[in-house]
Amino acid sequence: GVGSTVFCDEIAKGTANRYTCQHFPSSALGGEREMIEAVQLGTQDLVNTSTGPLGNFVPEVKLFDIPFLFRSYEHARHVMDGAIGQDVLKKMQGKGLIGLAWSENGFRHMTNSKRPINQASDASGLKLRTMENKVHMAGYKTFGILPTPMAFTELFTALQQGTVDGQENPVGVILASKFSQVQKHMSLTGHVYSPAMTLISPTVWGKLSEADKKVFLAAGVKSAAATRKKVNEDEANGIAILKKDGMQIVEKVDGESFRKAVAPAYAEFAKEFGAANIAAIQAVK
Repeated sequence: GVGSTVFCDEIAKGTANRYTCQHFPSSALGGEREMIEAVQLGTQDLVNTSTGPLGNFVPEVKLFDIPFLFRSYEHARHVMDGAIGQDVLKKMQGKGLIGLAWSENGFRHMTNSKRPINQASDASGLKLRTMENKVHMAGYKTFGILPTPMAFTELFTALQQGTVDGQENPVGVILASKFSQVQKHMSLTGHVYSPAMTLISPTVWGKLSEADKKVFLAAGVKSAAATRKKVNEDEANGIAILKKDGMQIVEKVDGESFRKAVAPAYAEFAKEFGAANIAAIQAVK
């Protein structure tokens, strides 16, 4: 929401109100997969989406979904803004999508209604809602989790009714979605970095003048910066708010147990994405 507001303000300002946009927050136009398809078809102009479902359209994006690939926010942002991230951004054009900028949702953490998760084995047997994302699901299975893919729009009700035991999302999403009302336990596992993305329809992009394209690209970058700032604030202040809302939070998780558990999946990831591509990301300072 923060990123969308900044984006819309910037394009209105940069085009002297020749272009303005109307927001449809909280999945009003459908789930992420449906919205990406609509942008591809040209029936929707823009979407701010997580990369979860985007990998089904642009397979190269899935590389960033590997658990425990990124060491920190600084590392992740350097990768996305550097040559590796920008190269994947360009590949979207071949799939009928124009990526304006990498934004982010943040590092994902686990919540559930059953028990505290201190180490990987504690997650075993839990039915966890995941995005429709094969890389996430393959990683989570190594922790003994039963991944249950489900559109985000259905998640709150599924947690409320006990259809799933838990879910995983960044702090900001957990706060905004009021998951503290239906989840007792949270663990700061930081198991996956979740980039986000501003996509524009090629139909709209093709009609823009060169000068307006620059305005839209610059707006994408400013929007991403605002979103990252919001993620930083949520990480800094959100835990205290969730505790106040009654969640029991494990702040010091045994990260090593998760890394050990996921190691076998890395062999599969290397086959799919290339060991050199994984190593190139890990080598970014």
